[in-house]
Amino acid sequence: MTLLAEKLARAIDHGGPMPVAQFMAQANAHYYATRDPLGAAGDFTTAPEISQMFGELIGLWLTDLWLRAGAPANAVYVELGPGRGTLAADALRAMRAAGLKPPVHFVETSPVLRAAQAERVPGASWHETLDSLPTHGPLLIVANEFFDALPIRQVIATPAGWRERVVIRDGDRFAAVPGPLPMDAAVPDALRHAPPGTIIESSPATTAIAADLAARVADQGGAALLIDYGYMGPAIGETLQAVKAHQYADIFDEPGERDLTAHVDFAALVDEGRGAGLHVHGPAQQGDWLIQLGLAARAASLVKAAPERAEEIAAARDRLSSPKQMGQLFKVLGFVSPEWPQPEGF
Repeated sequence: MTLLAEKLARAIDHGGPMPVAQFMAQANAHYYATRDPLGAAGDFTTAPEISQMFGELIGLWLTDLWLRAGAPANAVYVELGPGRGTLAADALRAMRAAGLKPPVHFVETSPVLRAAQAERVPGASWHETLDSLPTHGPLLIVANEFFDALPIRQVIATPAGWRERVVIRDGDRFAAVPGPLPMDAAVPDALRHAPPGTIIESSPATTAIAADLAARVADQGGAALLIDYGYMGPAIGETLQAVKAHQYADIFDEPGERDLTAHVDFAALVDEGRGAGLHVHGPAQQGDWLIQLGLAARAASLVKAAPERAEEIAAARDRLSSPKQMGQLFKVLGFVSPEWPQPEGF
């Protein structure tokens, strides 16, 4: 067993079965604190690492909104889970070219990733949580593949009713089983009569953070751009997965040594935005959104500047936008202050 696996095993031995959400939270906290998981040598690749075009178009989306909102001088760039800082570096470069030079604030807990971000975005400020973010000035918020790594609660239908799914010891391994406490009240009415074995996922952590972001945009002005893979709930089915070395892996094997993620319920995000009185746009498919913003034109410009990279640039464009790759599964959602203009791309 790894050190984290031993810690989790002791916790289960002493305290009883552990909710899947708690297992996922502890596994991912250790995982991200101890490595840079990105790129060919890591476990997965995100859109900003595929091409500079992704971050540049996000930067231009934010800048266009800012300009049409009157170019407020005290706007602040905020990114949640900024990875290596690649997206921010590309976005900020495009923003500076258009006259927007905001202070940068990253919400990041990993010391490994903070070091990588500092290399790419010198002068950034870091925060462990949203609580210490600036409370004055419009916020330009980006969260790309942030919510999918937040812990999810799973409930499962049994002949005796709905139960929370919990993690137990199974020898030297871990396994998920139905827990003892009734969870029928947590199940949407439309799904309550699903057959035994049906799993429903939710993420209280996601809704709490989305509500916090929405409240801040409503209070301070600005916009938030939320990009992830997901669906419009409520829905049935398990989406929790583990990835290691770019391959799917056992969720419960070697906790803390592989990336655990789940699909994001965009309906829950929409509810939080609307509940705060914001204008909510989308979700749009990532491919459609990028094409609306000028992905093809930007790719053509890069090819003109570096013809020898034409094949590489075309492959990156297609990977970001093709329905068969990231273009359809990944969604884009916009929260915009009621005082700000209609955003492009939706």
